[in-house]
Amino acid sequence: MGLALRKEKILSAVIDTYIRTGEPIGSKALLEETDLGVSSATVRNELKSLDEEGYLHQPHTSAGRVPTKQGYRYYIDNLMKPAILPERLRENIERGIRSGAGAPESILSRTAMVLSQLTKAASAVTTPSSDEARIHRIRFVSTGRHTSMVVLVTSNGMVKSRLFRCEFVLTPQLLQMFDKAVNEAFAGVKLTDVTQGYLQTAASGMGELTLFIPDVLIALYEAVQNALEVNVTVAGQTNLLSISGLLNSSRTHMIYLGEESKIPELRDSAVVSARYEIGGENAGAVAVIAPLRIDYKTIMSEVIFAAGCVSRAIGELL
Repeated sequence: MGLALRKEKILSAVIDTYIRTGEPIGSKALLEETDLGVSSATVRNELKSLDEEGYLHQPHTSAGRVPTKQGYRYYIDNLMKPAILPERLRENIERGIRSGAGAPESILSRTAMVLSQLTKAASAVTTPSSDEARIHRIRFVSTGRHTSMVVLVTSNGMVKSRLFRCEFVLTPQLLQMFDKAVNEAFAGVKLTDVTQGYLQTAASGMGELTLFIPDVLIALYEAVQNALEVNVTVAGQTNLLSISGLLNSSRTHMIYLGEESKIPELRDSAVVSARYEIGGENAGAVAVIAPLRIDYKTIMSEVIFAAGCVSRAIGELL
């Protein structure tokens, strides 16, 4: 059951003021800071009632009140309206993220750094889940007479590479043959289907290349296994790797408060997250991890916008 309109207005005013000042809010300060249109006695009664109902907390008898996690949750779910970001800020976020363009991993790393610098908080970005990803393209890059690199490009935008070595000379003509044969056998195949048995079957159907291809396929298999891992890029803090499971929600954006994250280290923190898409499908997530007293309106908008930038930047690489 929701709060009455007047209580909602007072709760919203308390939280907005507390976020801005960091100080407990009393009835007098609240009336000075906001235009509630009610008497001081009414505000005091409503503050007391909100305290009794668990939405506010009074640190000590003579102090004003501060929001509880329950109060923040009601505010986020029912009262908060995302901020409209200034055009210059939007341009700066996109420019910062695109400065890592060239590889999806670089884009994700830059996104974590941009959000951390912008919010002055820790940030995390997960790589796309590869459960449904397929092999988009396999390329070969010569690195020496006997060495070359397999470069795997997946349908969800990940790029992984592995070096391989052969006893025979890897001529440009031989690498072209590898390119044609391997792409014909593996392009479009789900990553999870690339097992060692699948590799053996594929190799047996490559005719005269069968004797030359084993080292190539081993490198390809290792690149696929690496692409199947969901990694977390963190900026601003180094002990938040357990957050990857939390960010696996299918919802487009979420705010977790304290114990809602089910991560003990985050019991006094808020996690603001938004998912990014690749090819119209949910891929990974972008998140900010901060104290409970943050500007939820602005940070939510910044995280959602950053997620959109990631979607566009990685999508353009495919």
